[in-house]
Amino acid sequence: MKTPCNIAVLVSGGGTNLQALIDAEKRGELPHGKLTLVVASKPGVFALERAKAAGIESAVVARKAYADRDAFEDALLSLLRERDIDIVVLAGFLTVLSSRFVAAFPDRILNVHPSLIPSFCGDGFYGLRVHEAALSRGVKVTGATVHLVNEITDGGRILLQKAVAIEEGDTPETLQRRVMEEAEWKLLPAATELICKELTEGETI
Repeated sequence: MKTPCNIAVLVSGGGTNLQALIDAEKRGELPHGKLTLVVASKPGVFALERAKAAGIESAVVARKAYADRDAFEDALLSLLRERDIDIVVLAGFLTVLSSRFVAAFPDRILNVHPSLIPSFCGDGFYGLRVHEAALSRGVKVTGATVHLVNEITDGGRILLQKAVAIEEGDTPETLQRRVMEEAEWKLLPAATELICKELTEGETI
């Protein structure tokens, strides 16, 4: 495997986790990887502006533009292959990928989830729903997890986790922000570098 690995980041919204990756790369924290492509699942999202400001190529592959999921995924896979992508990072990407897509990048698709898996994860747990569930359950500690993607939602190998304390008076919104700042934005670049290093140097984590 060549060095550095070409990284594609798939986004659907504001791109805060994308920005964390961009900032990490600028600080020299992705020595085995290069942010090569940003793909949005719909036009007009702010993540595309972040990519432009960082000088990263971007594209839109909109699910609504295709007749079915297979056609959408074929278009996405074709783009990733054209750009010689090695690693795919899901950073707030709200389209569920099929096992067929996952098989095209075995152990090379990363996702960040805003809880300590196996808590508050799986189908239906995304965005504020995760934090609402944590607060409703009354847990005292939550956090974030970066894991490899497989055919089971949030079921792939865990790479990194970080705990975040729940504070008195937290709302889903304040908790979401703290989990991002204290965990997600730190874990995602670190885990991305781990996988890039594993691929380029042949070391298993």
